[in-house]
Amino acid sequence: MSATVPASELKWHVEELARAAKAASRTLATLSSEHKNQVLEAIAQALEKNAKPILAANGDDVLDAKGLVESGELSQALLKRLKLDEAKLADMVRSVRAVAQLADPSGRILDRTLLDEGLELQKVSCPLGVLAVIFEARPDAVTQISALALKSGNAVILKGGREVERTTEVLVDVMREALASNGIPQNAICAVYGREAVSALLKLEEMIDLVIPRGSNALVQHVQRNTRIPVLGHADGVCHVYVDAAADEAMALKLVVDSKVQYPAVCNALETVLINQSIATSFLPKLLERLGEKNVRVRGCARSQAIAPEIESVNGKWHMEYSDLIAAVRIVDNMDGAIDHINCYGSHHTDAIITNDTAAAKRFLDEVDSANVFHNASTRFSDGYRYGFGSEVGISTSKLHARGPVGLEGLVTYKYKLYGTGQTVEEYASRRRKFLHESD
Repeated sequence: MSATVPASELKWHVEELARAAKAASRTLATLSSEHKNQVLEAIAQALEKNAKPILAANGDDVLDAKGLVESGELSQALLKRLKLDEAKLADMVRSVRAVAQLADPSGRILDRTLLDEGLELQKVSCPLGVLAVIFEARPDAVTQISALALKSGNAVILKGGREVERTTEVLVDVMREALASNGIPQNAICAVYGREAVSALLKLEEMIDLVIPRGSNALVQHVQRNTRIPVLGHADGVCHVYVDAAADEAMALKLVVDSKVQYPAVCNALETVLINQSIATSFLPKLLERLGEKNVRVRGCARSQAIAPEIESVNGKWHMEYSDLIAAVRIVDNMDGAIDHINCYGSHHTDAIITNDTAAAKRFLDEVDSANVFHNASTRFSDGYRYGFGSEVGISTSKLHARGPVGLEGLVTYKYKLYGTGQTVEEYASRRRKFLHESD
């Protein structure tokens, strides 16, 4: 692969790449919205035109990944995420075009204050600069993140797992050609390869402005422990659905099944169902039947086992991201028990309540400390595309900068621009002039 770099040269190579990305980011920051959209359409067309080599490269990655699954080095869930087909590639192309349709988040005047006649202060949104994104087995992450980075005016350095390297290389080459044909520095989109490249990237705090890890708990924690660069993301997705005493039974069954089964390998899939004790005797057997039809294995607490002895014991392991057709069930006394459980064992990702009691729903949404809280809806809605963001670079459980699905708005910061006509601070310190501080 052209991506291979000798270990002795790796640090230099990654640093030079980051330096080039930084230079490209300065160009991106000056682009008009029209130019960005033109480039995104060029990328979409290039992906369509190169579908055959992209799918061929992915086929090679999948073939190698099957061997990793057999040896226990890769999970079936990651293999499922890795595999591309024509429909999935078409979705990736649609996602790029969807980003082009969104409003440009950069260059917007967020606030304007007239400090004095002829002295105006503006708060203006601007790109972060250079993003480094480290991900596992997600070909769609390559195009999603690149599109969002370009639209927000950021350069991006991509580091995919070894299982997705061939696919990443072809996708990045295709997008870089589209950049060049539209007068954009190719290094606005870069990729590095090999495990050692991660360590090199994480040391470049002077060139990289934000690191976004997308993958396992182990990956995210490794990144967080080994860099001084700000990190955006979530370590895991332990999502809950609480079935309240006032829940519509048919709705609850439908939403629990969708939350767990629709795509169990992703971070917004349900892992634990909490059931109010007042309805547990009637509701739990019906839930087990529905989950059984979908081949979901259920683990539970002692109270749930008393109702359905066939349930496996969860053995107190409530903070578990199964990413598979496995779910935990716990019977709780009331709303307090549900909220306490979620705030204690959850990952602050996505949690939902099923109820027809609007007061109960309001309390749940107010008191559950998660980035996404839902009423009578599947946890699977926690997604940048479904939120109307076009796509996402990841889901953040942090409370600083960005939270929840992070789209364009999470990839910009702001600066203050002051427009004067020769004023000095001394004039105001001596009281010869007075501030107006008039906001629009």
